[in-house]
Amino acid sequence: MTLQHWCFSFRGRLGRRDFWIWQLCWLLMLLLLFTLAGNGLLDTQTAAFCVVALLWPASAVLVKRLHDRNKGGQWALLMVVAWMLMAGNWSMLPNEAQWLVGRFIPTLIMVGMGIELGGLAGTASDNRFGKPAQPVVFLRRRMADYQ
Repeated sequence: MTLQHWCFSFRGRLGRRDFWIWQLCWLLMLLLLFTLAGNGLLDTQTAAFCVVALLWPASAVLVKRLHDRNKGGQWALLMVVAWMLMAGNWSMLPNEAQWLVGRFIPTLIMVGMGIELGGLAGTASDNRFGKPAQPVVFLRRRMADYQ
């Protein structure tokens, strides 16, 4: 799999190794953006634009990893639901319900998705989304380098 396919295509399958590499890269990019914006070295609107721009590759990696687990991309919407529940204002509910809806359920969804995507192996053979996951080629050497 090419680097371009890894970040921008929603087709195919992605193994755990490349999923975790993306998660680390994504975390480092967000950390850098928020650090620069927090220190005034980067405009907040520019940082927000970069975060939005990172949503496409993050979604592509997530969907391909779901495909490796033989699940459709619509399962990725669980992450959106978890984020919306966590960001919501649940003050109209009693204290216990606020905690349940605003913290427990989103945490349960995220932990479940974390185990599903990052901990469990993909299907070993072909599934409805294609052949088994191929590793991402990060550095492609020219043939002259091997001679």
